[in-house]
Amino acid sequence: MKELGKDWLTNGIVDFEYKKYILLAYLKHIRRHFILSELYPFLADLVFHFRNLQQIKENKELLFKNFPKSISKVDFEKLKISYETMIQNDEMMDELESIIAFAIPQIDSTISEGRELYEFVESNMEITPVGLMPLYKNEGYLLLNQDAKRDVRVYRYRVSVFENSEEKYRSMATTFVSDDFVDFSRSYETIKIDLVRTFSDMPNPATYLVACKMDFPEIETVVPIAKRLLIESITLNS
Repeated sequence: MKELGKDWLTNGIVDFEYKKYILLAYLKHIRRHFILSELYPFLADLVFHFRNLQQIKENKELLFKNFPKSISKVDFEKLKISYETMIQNDEMMDELESIIAFAIPQIDSTISEGRELYEFVESNMEITPVGLMPLYKNEGYLLLNQDAKRDVRVYRYRVSVFENSEEKYRSMATTFVSDDFVDFSRSYETIKIDLVRTFSDMPNPATYLVACKMDFPEIETVVPIAKRLLIESITLNS
């Protein structure tokens, strides 16, 4: 079981033992990735399912929304009547509530394992600016170094800001640029200078080094956490 569908709770047979089997197989798959220190997209997927189940537990109308929908309007109306009948079925609701009651703590426990891994990796990471920093920091370069090796992975980043009436949200997109290195004759500042020479559209780019004391999977773990650290740093210093 590699993935858990968004409608796993209501799709197919609504049976406690069957859903328990599906859920436990999925969580076993997730834990395998955590053992390999791979966090994403697995932790985010767990959080989605956890929040979804909590919402369904609090609002039975969401059960209807979680049932598969038909494209045909006529068929949809028939399904709507059928699903509404299911929701009014006490035996069906008891089975769903039993599944939810079992699933929430199981998923929550696995999220805790992922959170511990996240915090461990984050505690082994440090972010520092490279060279003179410009006032505009929403676009620039992210340099990744792991386990004090000479290898450096260079990413270009761009921060997007979304606002609503209550809050401001930031997201970050990264693009891999090149492999580089550091040694006694080549510093991180030198890498930045070379980037400016190669990409003239940013004459003084904001550049950050994220150094990780240990080796972790780059795409699944290091880059996502580095992006969060970088967003926090940019937000704090804006």
